[in-house]
Amino acid sequence: MAAELHPCSGKLIGLSNSNRTAQRNQPVQEFNHGLVLSREQLKDRDVFTVRIDKKVNSWSGSIEIGVTSLDPAGLDFPSSATGLKGGSWIVSGCSVLRDGRSVLEEYGRDLDQLSEGDRVGIQRSTHGELHLWVNGQDCGAAASGLPTGLWAVVDLYGKCTQVTVVSCEPPSLAERDTERETVEEREQEDEDEEEEVVVCGVREGEFGGLTSAVNLAAATNGTLEEVPELPPTHNRPDKFPNNLEPETGKKIKTSTPISVAPLTKCKSPSFSPSPIVLTEHQLFDVLNNAIVSLYRSEDNVGGDLGGGGIGRDSGTGSRGDRGSSSGGGSVNGNSSDSGGGTGYTGSVNSPAGGGGARLGAVTGGMLTNDALLFHEKCGTLIKLSNNNKTAERRRPLDEFNNGVVMTNRPLRHNEMFEIRIDKLVDKWSGSIEIGVTTHNPNNLDYPATMTNLRSGTIMMSGCGILTNGKGTRREYCEFSLDELQEGDHIGLMHKASGALHFYINGIDQGVAAAQTPAIVYAVVDLYGMAVKVTIVHNHNHSDRLRRNNAIMRALSPDVGRPRPARSLTPDPDTPDRLLFHSNCGQKAAIISEGRTALRPHATDDFNHGVVLSGRPLHSNEVFQVRIDKMVDKWAGSIEIGVTTHNPAYLQLPSTMTNLRSGNTNQSGTWMMTGNGVMHNGTTILDEYGHNLDRLKAGDTVGVVRKEDGSLHFFVNGVAQGPAAWNVPPSVYAVVDLYGQAAQATIMDDVADLPTLPEDSSDGPTVMSPSSPCSVAGGNSANDLRFHQLHGTNAVITNGGRTALRQNCRSEFNDAIVISNRCLRDGELFEIVIQKMVDRWSGSIEAGVTAIRPEELEFPNTMTDIDYDTWMLSGTAIMQDGNTMRNNYGCDLDTLTTGSRIGMMRSATGDLHYYINGVDQGVACTGLPPGKEVYAVIDLYGQCVQVSITSSSGPQDNSLCTSNITESSFPIHSPVAGVAHRLHSKHGKNVVLLGEGCQAVRVGGYAHGIVFSAKELKTDELFEVKIDEVDDQWSGSLHMGLTTLAPPELPSCPMSGLSPSLTQLRSKVTWLLAGSEVRRNGLLQRQNYGASLDRLTVGNRVGVKRCSDDTMHVLIDGEDMGPAATAVAKNVYAVLDLYGRVTAVSIVSSSVLEDAGSVKAPSLSSDSCSEGEEDRTPVEGGEPALVPNTVMAFLENHGKNIQLSHENLTAARVSSYNQGLLVTAQPLPRQQLFQFQIDRLNASWTSSLSLGVIGHSPDRLNFPSTACCLKRSVWLLQRDSVFHNSLKICENYGPNLDTCPEGTVLGLLVDGNSCLHLYVNGMDQGVAAQDIPTPCYPLIDLYGQCEQVTIVTNNVATVGGESVKARFQGDMEKADMVDGIKESVCWMPHPEVNPNKTCEYQALCSRFKDLLTLPDGYFNEDAKYNLCYCESCHKLRGDESYHKRGEPPRDYALPFGWCRFALRIKPHCDVSNSFKQWHIAYHGTSVGALRRTLDHAQLLSGTSSIFSVSPVKTEGPNGYSEPEENSSNSLPDRDREVPRVQLSPTMRYSGLEMFAPKVQFRDPRSHCCHQAQVGFQVCVRPGSYKVGPQTLGAIEPLDPRFSNTEIEWITKDQGGTLLYGLLIRVE
Repeated sequence: MAAELHPCSGKLIGLSNSNRTAQRNQPVQEFNHGLVLSREQLKDRDVFTVRIDKKVNSWSGSIEIGVTSLDPAGLDFPSSATGLKGGSWIVSGCSVLRDGRSVLEEYGRDLDQLSEGDRVGIQRSTHGELHLWVNGQDCGAAASGLPTGLWAVVDLYGKCTQVTVVSCEPPSLAERDTERETVEEREQEDEDEEEEVVVCGVREGEFGGLTSAVNLAAATNGTLEEVPELPPTHNRPDKFPNNLEPETGKKIKTSTPISVAPLTKCKSPSFSPSPIVLTEHQLFDVLNNAIVSLYRSEDNVGGDLGGGGIGRDSGTGSRGDRGSSSGGGSVNGNSSDSGGGTGYTGSVNSPAGGGGARLGAVTGGMLTNDALLFHEKCGTLIKLSNNNKTAERRRPLDEFNNGVVMTNRPLRHNEMFEIRIDKLVDKWSGSIEIGVTTHNPNNLDYPATMTNLRSGTIMMSGCGILTNGKGTRREYCEFSLDELQEGDHIGLMHKASGALHFYINGIDQGVAAAQTPAIVYAVVDLYGMAVKVTIVHNHNHSDRLRRNNAIMRALSPDVGRPRPARSLTPDPDTPDRLLFHSNCGQKAAIISEGRTALRPHATDDFNHGVVLSGRPLHSNEVFQVRIDKMVDKWAGSIEIGVTTHNPAYLQLPSTMTNLRSGNTNQSGTWMMTGNGVMHNGTTILDEYGHNLDRLKAGDTVGVVRKEDGSLHFFVNGVAQGPAAWNVPPSVYAVVDLYGQAAQATIMDDVADLPTLPEDSSDGPTVMSPSSPCSVAGGNSANDLRFHQLHGTNAVITNGGRTALRQNCRSEFNDAIVISNRCLRDGELFEIVIQKMVDRWSGSIEAGVTAIRPEELEFPNTMTDIDYDTWMLSGTAIMQDGNTMRNNYGCDLDTLTTGSRIGMMRSATGDLHYYINGVDQGVACTGLPPGKEVYAVIDLYGQCVQVSITSSSGPQDNSLCTSNITESSFPIHSPVAGVAHRLHSKHGKNVVLLGEGCQAVRVGGYAHGIVFSAKELKTDELFEVKIDEVDDQWSGSLHMGLTTLAPPELPSCPMSGLSPSLTQLRSKVTWLLAGSEVRRNGLLQRQNYGASLDRLTVGNRVGVKRCSDDTMHVLIDGEDMGPAATAVAKNVYAVLDLYGRVTAVSIVSSSVLEDAGSVKAPSLSSDSCSEGEEDRTPVEGGEPALVPNTVMAFLENHGKNIQLSHENLTAARVSSYNQGLLVTAQPLPRQQLFQFQIDRLNASWTSSLSLGVIGHSPDRLNFPSTACCLKRSVWLLQRDSVFHNSLKICENYGPNLDTCPEGTVLGLLVDGNSCLHLYVNGMDQGVAAQDIPTPCYPLIDLYGQCEQVTIVTNNVATVGGESVKARFQGDMEKADMVDGIKESVCWMPHPEVNPNKTCEYQALCSRFKDLLTLPDGYFNEDAKYNLCYCESCHKLRGDESYHKRGEPPRDYALPFGWCRFALRIKPHCDVSNSFKQWHIAYHGTSVGALRRTLDHAQLLSGTSSIFSVSPVKTEGPNGYSEPEENSSNSLPDRDREVPRVQLSPTMRYSGLEMFAPKVQFRDPRSHCCHQAQVGFQVCVRPGSYKVGPQTLGAIEPLDPRFSNTEIEWITKDQGGTLLYGLLIRVE
């Protein structure tokens, strides 16, 4: 047969090398669709062999191989080999599957563990058996009864990405002999008969161990066989001899039929089963359960020994249908007869016959057919193992369901069914579900999830109960199955009364269902996160402990008794050597004679790596381990501590912090995890020492318990101080190889560790990382070390004396190290270069800094620091990142291995450098002589490793002194004024006290509305303090603003006010209820800020209306940002004493007005207006925008990003994605981080997004876009807010996709951990809450946005004072009213107003072009065209309302419209009278536009749409137009001038009655839209009358304007002047 592959293959397969090599394309993105078959059918005895060429570590699983009877020429290839049906046998991992169903669980070599270069073959023997060959070795028969005419199958699955066919021929002669011998041995075994061996139990205390139990069984029955005695030297509970040959121990005589169990093969008169080959773990289960019988309670054991039968426990048993009868007594618990029998179903309380004893024999899980096991028939993805006691869902990262398993028999009454969760995956939502069903598993067509069954099923899902798939109890218990961890137990019991109970870790959760059918099967659904479970046959914790104790006593009689520490090593010279105990976590292994612990599959599992010391620690004995190997796949790292639990008895948890046992401070477990300390799973110290999660390979960690009972930890030899006290003696050391930590080795040499002081009051501990230099001279020269805090790529070893840069050929920076204490004056700090590489340019940099190590945010290079730092780089002396001197006496870039560099600060403040001991002279002067400085070394470029020399030390006797100064901050005094009062009109349950300064609700939970006594002025804060709460009510205080005037309310409060503020709708009311903002009761915004429902006594709440017509709410003085916009001017503060809050008192006061502030604003006055003065304190009261931390972009970023300008500018250099950026420094609270959009590319769609990330980005693997980040990320994208890729808020701020070039965006996290977005210096309010500390600003240069630059100046570049000054210099003072720039009418600045990328403006412009209006009517300068869409006006920071004219009158900006500026005719007096006119709006039809523009004003003919009495004859617009001849022939006095209707707001003039909609097709997108048109006009004061609206509207049309004053009417044809054409498109 040709050793080739068939050309037909899986869709991702590529063939080469004459069809001998197969490669899976896209191996990192895809893990399946890699099926290949042999070109021809296999001949008998031919081994089709392939070599594994390439593997990747991105996936789990690997190569699968087998045979199939399906012809590849016509095969529809499935995604994987296990999907082949119609006669296919596949070896996957160590399992064998036939047509996708498992037929053999443990077979041969595990294919997933093979490496590149290994060879795998498949063969059909002449007897029709399937054989697997691995590296030339036959693994034996995997299946039998195979037909002829089979093709070889190879699946390049998971890690396996390329194979090559090596050969297809019969095995060699040697291999043939081996195969023949295997067949002959199997035939010989079939002829042999071996006796059974049973281990039975007796009462605890009567016999010492397992051997005694076996001897008892022998004596009871009188029939003797030779059984080896277990040697006492084995002390690991799950390790037993691999064989039972005579050399393992002495042989004793034991009985055959009753007291023996099948260890290898069973024979009975009725059947002859196939041989049973027990694995080590199966043998452990047999002996384990047998030993438990030694310690059964009085209920299970009784009587004297005799020759009677043995009753078997119903909770245990064997797999399948095997059974053995006991002679001489009944084994049926339901029968009182004695005598022989073959069946048993009863309890252990059956009477013994023949006068014998009742022995509660608990045999292994394989010895009876009565044990609760999983049924062979199960869900399609289920794999059963461990004699059907363990169920595991295959492909857990690809599939989340089809994992249903059921018990092999119905549950008995009061019988506990309990499982242990062995494995979870953190990918899906939802987890394990458990319950009962009446369906027989033999007849059931298994559903994808058990909750899909609509009959006979009761399931516990989460914390609720589902009956037949529908929820019947939402909150059944306080535990949720979705929150259980690996190692937790779940059980259920069907009571005799019919009640169903569930148990969580042995705790009864109560009745889940009162009546359940008599016959039910237990069912488990391995759904979502749940992957693997095991049935537990010992149902309480005491049984588990007794089981472990019994096992250890049986194997080692000395265990558990007071005795000297035993030797755990054969070395007689070191009998007390500290080693790891052999009992370790499920995923851990002990090697190197007990000195090294590791997780062999660290890239597949992150926990179950707990290891303990083999003996207790002595007092003052240091246990120290070195981290040998780490993986960067997981979060978290090594954990270390001590425990009182003996490792021989301990059932090891998945992580040591999950161990909750120990109820007092005198017992349990103490662990250092991260930088905190936990006792019995509870944190007792949050910020203790160096963060263990930041350690690298080569770092060391240690622990010691002192004689006084205090516990201390070490990191790289540095004592971290006392972590706990009153720790009992005889504690075992614990190491948890968690997360990144993959291997650790015990360090025997602890000479480098400092001795701990007997009393901390004696002085600072030597090597303390934060100890300042002493003036007492107690510290010697050799205490100079490197600090444990250092750059990301730096590693400290050799007790703090050596520093090196890891990954030196792939990383060139981020390796700054600093001295552990400050340098004394005249003290030399010298290092020697030990290793260099020639890969990079540049080399070591050295200097000093006045920044303490704990306060230093380690940058990429030390020259990036811009304060209190002096460095020598090459030949340049640099201070604070700036070069202050070139051509110094030495060049650090020319130094080689062995060169020595030293630095010293003299008593006069001069900095000297020493090269190989030679002083190079004064490098710089002016170092503060009284200020602490630390030595700094930057292992940059070519320099890889340095060590501190013995020459380091004081060069003179002068010592430094500490000089720490504290910064003082100004304290602002409160504004003077008159205390606010509450209005006398209020809710019926309110009583006012203290002259209207306090309100108390005296009854009920509602009717508690109160108002401020007066209208609030602009930026005037109305604030109250909560005095009393009543917890019997739910809900809390509501607060806001309202246009309802309390004086207008009737005297009787019962008839004038609603029960609650949310129902107050007679006038416009804006309020905050909880964290929701409502307008007239309608929800406007969610998650605004801190919820008012959480407030209690002493908290303060305030509200104010700001000058930009926004409502702000303040909680305890903290502004939550704008809650509502377009708030009317004349508003009262209103609050509702609702629910819990029963009493409040006013703590604010009204602002005193000066003489100038009460004057009417004068447009000709030289003084500033009232509004300008009012705005000043508001601007000063904003959060400080002056950054105190220099921000720069991190070197770790998306692959298409290029940084420049000292990492302040970032540009995307290709494609449209892969543009993620994060700052190198975390964002401090109350500091505004701002950046400017430099460049946009209109070729792409969408644009940037920004936000914060709550974990360190140093090792972050950046995805293609920010929306792919799903851990601790808050993202602002378009006008929405996302948290971990889930949308939490819509319509927030402007649409970021429309931000033009020059826009400045900012992020700020306030003191309440709320995230704010700033656009051109304007706060957009709270975007998200509960932002963690630290957090890092995140920017995604996506789509159009190609370049941004961090804004480093201290003044907001847009909207700040510099911009205002520029604007005010370009305009008349008449353009400024209330401190607001009139940007609507007069020459907006081109850098702020135009939005070149606004799609809405472009659409409106295309509609204008369709109108074919002459260009001469419009202003040639396009910068005066303004778009008022939501994004554009928010980007500009436009306020909703403005004033204009003399006297000033309000008008609203036309939000939602686009304005095209019209050319103003020269005869208009623009500079003087025209600027004193008012602004109004006029809606018209498309057909009337041209006539209006021709006359340059609103004429009678064009205003007919607003005509009071339209003529009946219809013109082109539905209304008649007077003929020109008739109008001209009449004298003026006889002609009635039609009235023109205007409005100060487009919310009225833009109604469809006034501005009819027309439909058009966009020539660009070919989509249909509807458009309206109108005019922005200037109206001469006095030429119009103000009147009510004429539409009959009831609701207010505009919150600023009353419906009685919203319509202006003019008859003066010269009283209006067209200023702009308005267009709105839907």
